[in-house]
Amino acid sequence: MTNQSAAQRLAVPLGTRSVVTLTIASLAGLALFAWPLVIPAREGDASQTSAQAPYFFVIVVGLVVMLAVAQVLDKGLDPKALAMLGVLSAVNAALRPLSAGSNGVELVFFMLILAGRVFGPGFGFLLGCTSIFASGLLTAGVGPWLPFQMLAAAWVGLLAGLLPQRIGGRTIRGAAEIGLLAVFGAAAAYLFGALMNLWFWPFMAGQSLGANAGLSYVPGAALFDNLHRFVVYTLATSTALWDTGRAITNVVLVIIVGPGVLAVFRRALRRASFAPDVTFSDALN
Repeated sequence: MTNQSAAQRLAVPLGTRSVVTLTIASLAGLALFAWPLVIPAREGDASQTSAQAPYFFVIVVGLVVMLAVAQVLDKGLDPKALAMLGVLSAVNAALRPLSAGSNGVELVFFMLILAGRVFGPGFGFLLGCTSIFASGLLTAGVGPWLPFQMLAAAWVGLLAGLLPQRIGGRTIRGAAEIGLLAVFGAAAAYLFGALMNLWFWPFMAGQSLGANAGLSYVPGAALFDNLHRFVVYTLATSTALWDTGRAITNVVLVIIVGPGVLAVFRRALRRASFAPDVTFSDALN
């Protein structure tokens, strides 16, 4: 067992079943976002997206349940971890309406990044799903976009938990850790924005942009041709305002409140003594 002072314990250790389920969930989620790029979709048919959304929602919820069951089977999800997940989901759900996404300012992601960093990738994945779902219910934001937001946020929490804990045998802490999380927060903001554009772009770009062929989805076009159009569309419609505002918010909050929140989370992690006692390094090895 790795020395506890040198490695971060996981609130939700990743056993074999958890790793397999996370992989399946991520691949299935990527397919949900990107399938119009390889399977022609009817441009401008927004009703098609709305009709499919309930099925996507069932898939997302099913993936979350599969992950939770896999962790229980691996004896990695104890009542204290569930309680922590519930508390942080409620906090994130309460923070989100305070910003309302105005000019890209969203308060939900910095907490998700910090929690994923401390409690691990499995916990971050679950927190991304549950906090977005709870905030959707709280703000009446339930719609065809919700399952996609849940998946995208889950990936942010997952990737935050997978960031390196040690470099050259030394644990990353202090200013180096804050810098790492700030850079990741900025990158995650643009990734989230691109994913949320991708889910509706094939169905709505033509309606909103008219005859501008450089921005519109072309059903049946080559993969890289549509990818180029999507990149141009994203840069023209959301990057400068929404995504950049979200990135700035993440960076500022991680720098200002990150050290204090990380200290609180790590103190909670030590006192909770989640069972079984597994470190992040052990999980990766």
